[in-house]
Amino acid sequence: MPASLADRLVIALSSRALFDFEEENRLFEASDDHAYMQLQLQRLDQPARPGVAFSLVNKLLAFNTGGPQQVEVVILSRNDPVSGLRVFRSCQHYGLAIERGVFTRGASPWRYLRPLAAQLFLSANEADVRSALDAGVPAARVLPHSARASSAHPREVRIAFDGDAVLFSDEAERVYQRDGLDAFQQHEVRQAGTPLAAGPFKPLLLALQQLQRAADPAGMRIRTALVTARSAPAHERAIRTLMDWHIEVDEAMFLGGLPKGEFLREFEPDFFFDDQTRHVDSAASHVPAGHVAAGVSNPA
Repeated sequence: MPASLADRLVIALSSRALFDFEEENRLFEASDDHAYMQLQLQRLDQPARPGVAFSLVNKLLAFNTGGPQQVEVVILSRNDPVSGLRVFRSCQHYGLAIERGVFTRGASPWRYLRPLAAQLFLSANEADVRSALDAGVPAARVLPHSARASSAHPREVRIAFDGDAVLFSDEAERVYQRDGLDAFQQHEVRQAGTPLAAGPFKPLLLALQQLQRAADPAGMRIRTALVTARSAPAHERAIRTLMDWHIEVDEAMFLGGLPKGEFLREFEPDFFFDDQTRHVDSAASHVPAGHVAAGVSNPA
């Protein structure tokens, strides 16, 4: 039978999301790709340092230990095939069981998300992220300068999500931006019993919940958090929406506009997703963070 990824959580990410290639990338942007390729070839036996999504990937792959393959990680990179040699060498050095990769030498790789049926795409390239979101794939632009994940929870994948325009649609956010906070609160109280439409990251949260419910011989767990600028009474619609979807989160933070960074520092996620750059910037000094270029706050 041909190989298939149909029964797996498929994560696709760029080489800059997985490894710290920022020094090499500066050369690429300042010169042509031949100098970049030569540098990567010179460093072939020098493992790249872990990047912003390394902890997330490493922990998710641990779900495959001692049992059926539940998670597939694929490199989807604008790197050239020669530079891809160093990417796979670095994976081997760290024991990351990553076997598949697509290297496009500067061309946008997002179109390969469709045959992969990827449920998450992480990249440092905003155009690729926007294209993936337009195609219906949960995607975020990683901030390579983000703090690295804590090592305090080695058996637990921790992921935090913003609500509006990430897990949920941007319906309520549009009311807030158009009419202000009071109108937003009144709207959400009136609509408390009406579930919000799905946002771009609902499919990922659902897939993570299914992974959590599967038997895991490696003893890995998933812990999720909703971290939102909403506050009471607008909190109720968010919770009721998750209940309607039959999706559970472990923690919910209704911060009423407080900066999210310090709260995320205490939660210690392996990754945080938000649609507003100010929240992503606040988070990035404490935890790995990515920008979801979706909704009314991110016009094309």
